[in-house]
Amino acid sequence: MSIEQLLAGVTPEVFENLKYVVETGKWQNGRVATQEQKDNALQLVIAYQSKIEKSTQHFTIGEDGEMVVKSKSELKKEFLAANDIARFDENDI
Repeated sequence: MSIEQLLAGVTPEVFENLKYVVETGKWQNGRVATQEQKDNALQLVIAYQSKIEKSTQHFTIGEDGEMVVKSKSELKKEFLAANDIARFDENDI
């Protein structure tokens, strides 16, 4: 089975569960994940982020497999541009 075939079967819910395992070391039901499960979950999360999610968060894996780290100013520009509805100066109101 290729990585593309494996990722095609990963739903957003499965991805969130795997991400939870990577972050906490436990499954959603509270059971502790084995080291092998944590390692496999991490690999799948990285592959999913780079191939499917194409995330714009501070630290992710890009489509080319390289680490993407954004500076605080880059993130601020992205956040402000995406959420800007209207801007007013205090004298405008």
